[in-house]
Amino acid sequence: MKEGVSMKNTVIHTKQKKLNFIIIISLLSLALLAVSPAYCSDLNNSSSSQTEPVLKLVPGNTGEPGFFKFVLSNESSGPFQRIEQYVDLGYILGGFGAAFLILLMYRRMASKEQEMMERPPQAPYSHNVWKKLGLEKLYQDEYEATRIRLFTAIPVVCIVVAELLIFFGRVGLGIGMHIVILVAFSLSNLVIKDLKVYRIYEALMLLPILRLVNLSMPVFFSTTLYAFVFVYGPLLVPLAIIVMHQRQSLDKIGITSNNLLAYVTLSIPLGFLFGLAEYMVIKPGYLIPDLSTENLLKLTIIMVFFVGLTEELIFRSFLQTRLEEAFDIRMALVITAFLFGSMHSGYGTFYEILYTSFVGLVIGFIFYKTRSLPFVAVMHGFINVFLFGFLPYYLSGWKGF
Repeated sequence: MKEGVSMKNTVIHTKQKKLNFIIIISLLSLALLAVSPAYCSDLNNSSSSQTEPVLKLVPGNTGEPGFFKFVLSNESSGPFQRIEQYVDLGYILGGFGAAFLILLMYRRMASKEQEMMERPPQAPYSHNVWKKLGLEKLYQDEYEATRIRLFTAIPVVCIVVAELLIFFGRVGLGIGMHIVILVAFSLSNLVIKDLKVYRIYEALMLLPILRLVNLSMPVFFSTTLYAFVFVYGPLLVPLAIIVMHQRQSLDKIGITSNNLLAYVTLSIPLGFLFGLAEYMVIKPGYLIPDLSTENLLKLTIIMVFFVGLTEELIFRSFLQTRLEEAFDIRMALVITAFLFGSMHSGYGTFYEILYTSFVGLVIGFIFYKTRSLPFVAVMHGFINVFLFGFLPYYLSGWKGF
C-alpha cells in the first residue's frame, strides 16, 4: 500500500516538474516578445543617423494602454515589409501563447489548492519568521489577519511598481518585473500554505499576464479597433475554463441573468456619464472611421464582449471575490480599484490612473451590491463605446473639451 502511494506521488512530482519547465519556457518566450519592442524603440531612437530602413515601434493611437505598431523608418517596399509581416505573426502567436500560459499556471496552482484543502497545514506554520518580526505575541485572529494582509500587500505593491515603471517609460524593466512576479506566483506554494492567500494569488496572476499580452501584441490593422480582439480574445478562452473550475457558485462570481434587462438599460446612461468624464481627462481619438450603424455595432461588440467582459471577469469576478473572502468588503474594493487604476498606466497620465481607480471603486461597489457580471461588463463596455466612438466625434471641436 505504501509503495503504491509512493509511486503515485513520484508520478505526480514528475508531471509537476514538467509543467514547471513548460511554464518557465513560456514565460521566457513571452518576455522576449514583450521586451523586444521596447528594445527596438530605444535602438531606433538612438540610431537616427542610419539610412537603411529599420523596424520602428510607434504608438497604435488606440488610447488604450500597451498598443504599439511596427512601421518602417521609411516607406520603402521590399524585404522589410515581409519582415514586418513575420514580426506581426510572431506577436499574434505570442499573445495566444500567453493565453495558454494562463491555463498552465492555473492548472498548477489549482492542483496545489486542492492539496491544501485536503491537507490543511497547522498554523502557525511560519512561527519562526513571525517571531523574528516580533509578531509572535499576536492573538490568533489578529495573527491570521496580519499574515494575510502582508502576503497580499507584497505582490500588489510589486504589480503597482511594475506598472509605474511602464508609466515612466521604463517598459523593459516593467515587463521584466511582471515576468518575475509570474514566476513567483507559480512557485508561491513553496512558502504559502494559507488557502485564502493562495486563492488571492490565483486571481492576481491574471494581471501580469494581461499586461504582457497587451504589450506583446502590436497594432497592425488600418482600423486599430481590431487589435482589441487579438489582445482580449485569447484571454477569454482560459478565463472561461477558470470559471468552470472555480470552486464557487456562478452567482457568487456574477454569472447570472437576474434583472438582466433592467441592468443593461441602466448601464447605458451610466456608461455615458463615466465615459464623458474620462474623455475630459484623456481626450482620446476615435477608433472607428465614422458613426455608421455597422461601425458602431463593431465597436459595441468588441468593447462589451471582449474588453468589458474580460476585464470585469479578472478584476471583479476573480480578484474582488477572492479578496472578499479574506478581508472586509471595504479593503477588497480599495485593493481592486487601486490595481484597476494602476493597470491603466499606459495612458501616460496620472489623472487617468486616479480617475480609473475611482471608476473601479464604483464598479466594484455595484458588483458587490448586484452580483451581476453582465451589468458591470456592459457598463464597462459602453464607457469605452462613448469614449472612443461618440464623444471624440461630437466634442473634439468644442471649446472646453
